[in-house]
Amino acid sequence: MDSEEAIISAETVDIINNGIKKKKRICAVGTTSVRAVETSVTTNGLMTPFEGWTNKFIYPPYNFDIPSCMITNFHTPKSTLLMMVSAFGGFELIQEAYKEAIKEEYKFLSYGDAMLIL
Repeated sequence: MDSEEAIISAETVDIINNGIKKKKRICAVGTTSVRAVETSVTTNGLMTPFEGWTNKFIYPPYNFDIPSCMITNFHTPKSTLLMMVSAFGGFELIQEAYKEAIKEEYKFLSYGDAMLIL
């Protein structure tokens, strides 16, 4: 898993933490966003501003602290990103989604179709 640079401003942290406190759904858009917010989480389940590199490797089993849903592309088989998506949505559900995507000829990778995992 490659390291990625991330910047999470105080303003962004305030918006997300207020949403968490109000029991709102927090939707991460993309695997980089998931890694970034999970890197900046505190022991009390909230976020703190972050600027730097994350090398967080998320794979099953993993308990997500911040996002309650995620939008992501369809990733290549056996990839670290597919492992993260499986940790989020559950291995069986993600496998079914991928079978459907192949059957319906969805486009894979960065400029392909996306899925919303609730």
